[in-house]
Amino acid sequence: MTVDRFSEDSATFAVKGIDTPDLDRGVEAIRNVLRTLPARPGVYRMIDAAGSVLYVGKARALKNRVGNYTQVARLPRRLQRMVSQTRDMVIVTTNTESEALLLEAQLIKRWRPPYNVLLRDDKSFPFIYLREDHTYPRISKHRGARVGKGVFYGPFASAGAVGATLNALQKVFLLRSCNDSFFNNRSRPCLLHQIRRCSAPCVDRISPESYAEQVSDAKAFLAGKTVEAQAKLAAAMQAAAASKDFEIAAVLRDRLKALTFIQGSQSINAEGSLTDADIVAIAAQDGIMCIQVFFIRGGQNWGHRAWFPAHTQELDEAEVLQSFLPQLYAEIPPAREILLDRALPEAELLAEALCESAGHRVSLKVPQRGPNRKLVEQASRNAREALQRRAAEATTQGRLLAELAELFELDAPPRRIEIYDNSHIMGTNALGAMVVAGPEGFMKSQYRKFNMKAPDITPGDDFGMMRAMRHRRFARLQSENPDDRENWPDLLLIDGGKGQLSSVIERPADLGIDDVAIGGVAKGQDRNAGRETFHLPSGRELTLPPNNPVLFFLQRLRDEAHRFAIGAHRDKRSKALTASPLDDVPGIGPARKKALLMHFGTARAVRGASLSDLERTPGINKAMAQAIHQHFHPPA
Repeated sequence: MTVDRFSEDSATFAVKGIDTPDLDRGVEAIRNVLRTLPARPGVYRMIDAAGSVLYVGKARALKNRVGNYTQVARLPRRLQRMVSQTRDMVIVTTNTESEALLLEAQLIKRWRPPYNVLLRDDKSFPFIYLREDHTYPRISKHRGARVGKGVFYGPFASAGAVGATLNALQKVFLLRSCNDSFFNNRSRPCLLHQIRRCSAPCVDRISPESYAEQVSDAKAFLAGKTVEAQAKLAAAMQAAAASKDFEIAAVLRDRLKALTFIQGSQSINAEGSLTDADIVAIAAQDGIMCIQVFFIRGGQNWGHRAWFPAHTQELDEAEVLQSFLPQLYAEIPPAREILLDRALPEAELLAEALCESAGHRVSLKVPQRGPNRKLVEQASRNAREALQRRAAEATTQGRLLAELAELFELDAPPRRIEIYDNSHIMGTNALGAMVVAGPEGFMKSQYRKFNMKAPDITPGDDFGMMRAMRHRRFARLQSENPDDRENWPDLLLIDGGKGQLSSVIERPADLGIDDVAIGGVAKGQDRNAGRETFHLPSGRELTLPPNNPVLFFLQRLRDEAHRFAIGAHRDKRSKALTASPLDDVPGIGPARKKALLMHFGTARAVRGASLSDLERTPGINKAMAQAIHQHFHPPA
């Protein structure tokens, strides 16, 4: 049987590097690796001519699985394209297939290959962190690595979900949320105590024993024992009322209301049939898939989140879900029960792998009836509704991009728009900012900041800052991979008028951007929104009607760049306020800086100190004293 040759024009993913796709060369490269492959579990990576990872896969028997790629007649078009780009492979053997599954998920998240199903949302999940290394444990929101002495409760689907729960917990159990430095330096209760969200342990308004009891009650509540916590508060309120201590009774009543509010917000699990479960459903529409996950921990609904995985072409929903779950649980601990809306092709293997990573039993179920089935149907309905909303947004966004292409005379709707702005105060703390937008909205992971410290930039020179930002941006693109145009913009927008635009379009051929469309967005008369003027390199000036949707879209792009630039400038300015001349001395860290300030009192005194005085400073040896003295008194 003759296999159709690879068509570069119809390729979904273009090969990186100078080598062109070739099916025969790809098969030959795979066969070279196949000769030495063992028939044992492991993970394989397909590598293209530029050394980039095309695909990560796992296998029960590597030799058999990789050998399938040489039977190109049996491969779908998507995998034929992948094989045609393959020039090498990397193999890692494992002890079991479940280990291979876990390693595969980790490598997919690390390399983000173009032929694997990918999670598009890389934001970490928020948790509630209850410390246990302090007499008065602190409760707080936490993102990132879960290290430290304490208990982490989560995951929560969003910052809003964890914030609402955290606020309610403060009202009910009055646990402190301040850091240790703030806690140790209080002489009187803070505002949180006055609004009855903290028991003020910092000034001994509560004994360690009573606070420990509150912590124990909070742990029980987060573990799902909400009824016991409610009964305990109700009994305490009745006892206070019976002893005519009505002020305490009113406080307990308010705490009981807060607890009731939390319980009422868990409507998805109203029947209480689940204590530790994730509910997962997938829906597809017009080539786009959405996976909806509800998180239930301790019998409470901790929110839900929708994902729209990438690279799902030519795959059915079960395959996408099978690839999605290991990547999801590489970031968060899996629940003991995972309720699915459909059976998976390797459900037993996935359950075994999740058991190994979580350290407890994990079961995958497809409920057919009862309350659990209703929960799965609710997740499915949410997935379909999320798809419909995304389709409506994509239609609107696509129409806007098409009209934008017509406005700026582009050949096609732009897939990547970069917007530049800068921010400073009288030339100080100057900073440039770049935001990126595409067919799916703002691409915040692509945002960049540029510190403007070059000696050839005059403080306050907006034109020079724009020119420097453009040069640094495209010089880096040229140096990293000039043949890969994936991260090059189709449209470059400058927040400014003719002057800023002229500084950016100056000698564009030197940086290889003579084919990039550029435009300036200038504020209109009296700097009023709706009267913007758009400047083109040809000298043309465009205006749009005040109610034009494209005008609103361009304003949103410009305002986002403005917001990001001002926010970054404020952060830089805040750091500058606490900066010290000692920070610029090589070899001076926090400990030595503290020792110098404790000995001399001020950084100015350190600057004027003699060498002998520096040598007498505790924690500063002679070599470091010499380095400090030379830094502030360089030889002529």
